[in-house]
Amino acid sequence: VLSLLPAISVVASAAEPIAEPKVVKLFDGKTLDGWKVTKFGGEGEVSVEDGLLRLYIGNDMTGVTYAKPFPKMDYEISLEAMRTDGGDFFCGLTFPVGEHPLSFIVGGWGGGTVGLSSIDDADASENETTTFHSFDDKKWYPIKIRVTKEKVEAWIGKEQVVNFKHVGHRLTIRSEVELSKPLGIATWSTAAALRNIELRRLAPAE
Repeated sequence: VLSLLPAISVVASAAEPIAEPKVVKLFDGKTLDGWKVTKFGGEGEVSVEDGLLRLYIGNDMTGVTYAKPFPKMDYEISLEAMRTDGGDFFCGLTFPVGEHPLSFIVGGWGGGTVGLSSIDDADASENETTTFHSFDDKKWYPIKIRVTKEKVEAWIGKEQVVNFKHVGHRLTIRSEVELSKPLGIATWSTAAALRNIELRRLAPAE
């Protein structure tokens, strides 16, 4: 009986599930692997340069859409964004909330508006998530979105700028970013650089 114990131990170990990585890099810093240029019409150039994903000024939108499977709930997505030219939003991050899309706008409506589009058909400039901030050109801004069954939360740097209970609200996006679904990043008449685009799935306790 004792001689069987090591074999039993090996079988039990082999049956243990392999844990998924807590953080998945969505941009490798070298290629557009996993992404496609969004064909808005009039889009500017998209390139990977010096480890950065660069979106150049278009007429009016330039962006990329994630082409691989992406979770619909209980996740965080984070990135760093920099406005390099122009005067409007340098990060329009479209993402899923269950079966519904939302966009987190950073620097819209003339350069300073932050919020979610759209809530009950009200844009980021006119709903309960609307705030106003000053953004400097050529400065990196860490951005994070957290999506759970109850809330959408967003941070710019260490400041939480959105804490929105989405249950019972109508969640939509503007028609201009329809091609960004389910996950995409776009700019409006603005050039931007992006880096450190990452996904983290949330544990049940979170």
